Amino acid sequence: MGKESTQEQVLRASKEIAVKFIEVGRLSPGNFAETFKTIYDAIDATVRGAPVTGAGENAGTGKQ
Repeated sequence: MGKESTQEQVLRASKEIAVKFIEVGRLSPGNFAETFKTIYDAIDATVRGAPVTGAGENAGTGKQ
């Protein structure tokens, strides 16, 4: 088994977090696309050491 690429690891972590958000009711089909992108971008930026943009107090919660 080969080593996973960073992109695959970021995607896997994003999927796991999205599943947890669905389980606790913080993520619904109506806001999935926006929230998943926020989750993915935050993890990707963290892994790459880049600043996370657009991550305010309610980022990824579906609240505005």
